[in-house]
Amino acid sequence: MAKVKSEQPLTIGRVAHQAGVNVETIRYYQKRGLIQEPDKPAFGYRCYPADTVARIHFIKRAQSLGFTLQEIAILLKLDEGQCSETQALARQKLALVESRIKDLQAISEGIKNLINACESQNTPPCPIISALTDKKF
Repeated sequence: MAKVKSEQPLTIGRVAHQAGVNVETIRYYQKRGLIQEPDKPAFGYRCYPADTVARIHFIKRAQSLGFTLQEIAILLKLDEGQCSETQALARQKLALVESRIKDLQAISEGIKNLINACESQNTPPCPIISALTDKKF
């Protein structure tokens, strides 16, 4: 009968590798209180709980949706049973994202207008430079 390999302890390097982040990211998350730092034994390395990798994946997914680390800390504290509070936080984030999209669309229109003005006038002064120089802009 072949021996089953025992799982190696989750050191910070192994956690980083499995989570797809670097060690400094884990240390930063620890400083921010998002991940618990295990006690250091008298001899050897700190061993992280198995759910640490899943927690980092949660943090990274939340960041990809635009949540800040401060907001993620709140999400982590809310747990699965606090859907109404979680939903309220998500609604706030959605409103902010939609506002930013509106702002970016306005910026896009402004840049398009400047490009159109520049294309219709190929002689100096350049409408784009003039608009950026104008204090009213």
